[in-house]
Amino acid sequence: MPGGISHHAKDILFKSLSALYQNQALDVYGLHGLPRIKALLPTEFPSVRADERRADTVFLLEDDSILLLEYESNERFLDNHLKYLDYACRLLHTYYQQEKRIRPIRIVVIYTSDVTSAREQLDAGDVLLSSKAVLLGEFNGDAIFHAIEEKVHNGEPLTPEETMKLILVPLMHTRFDRQTMIEKTIELAKAIGDEPKQLHIIAGVLTATDKFIDRSYAEKVKEWIKMNKVFRLLVEELEQEREEMLKKVMQEKEQAIKQTEKRKAIEIAKNLLDVLPIHEIAKRTGLTVAEVADLAKEMDK
Repeated sequence: MPGGISHHAKDILFKSLSALYQNQALDVYGLHGLPRIKALLPTEFPSVRADERRADTVFLLEDDSILLLEYESNERFLDNHLKYLDYACRLLHTYYQQEKRIRPIRIVVIYTSDVTSAREQLDAGDVLLSSKAVLLGEFNGDAIFHAIEEKVHNGEPLTPEETMKLILVPLMHTRFDRQTMIEKTIELAKAIGDEPKQLHIIAGVLTATDKFIDRSYAEKVKEWIKMNKVFRLLVEELEQEREEMLKKVMQEKEQAIKQTEKRKAIEIAKNLLDVLPIHEIAKRTGLTVAEVADLAKEMDK
């Protein structure tokens, strides 16, 4: 978000968004036929260069392909697609380094109501980059917002599709300016009785409108999020996960040290077998008498 948000808060929003998007279909974007979402992936792509690039949203789909989802409010097609090409190269490199295989990458660009048409291919000879354009200007944001608003005020639960649509309403065609719709959407989300869904929707709005939201308003929303009970529970859960991970890493490190020390002790014992008695070697190396005796038998073979 403009003005920056702490890595810890990003982790919490990421965790909340993961819960929102898990197992969701992409039909709400008009993307029919794509596999369902399996997981939300990190969006920062470090590379061998000193800079760091961050995509808007990256998903792992059920067929193990990667969906790069970008939000744009301009028609700088070439500039934007060169940026996506860079993201794709970094993703390919990252996963090839980790898995030694190439993962298929899909690129979807969500255009705000400012854009009325878009190209979907960048042809650079032997390099061809394709994307799928979704024009939110074709959606009636006022009608969608009003229908969801009625359900919220009547205490009715929102469907997953309605939840996703509410997140995108500020980017659709409406009679209000974008900042006003962002504020109206977040205020409506606060009125939802389901607190986890509140946080999911607000986290989604902050992500989808990251490039457009007013900085001072974003700061107010971040402060409200910190007061949210579900956010605090997620903080505790994340801290517990980190402690468990740290404990596991320390245990693995301790085990590795012990194994290294054991190997050294065995090498020392082997060198002393022709010099000292077994019980003396055990005393000096920390090995048991039985272990030294077994080494002696191996050496005699």
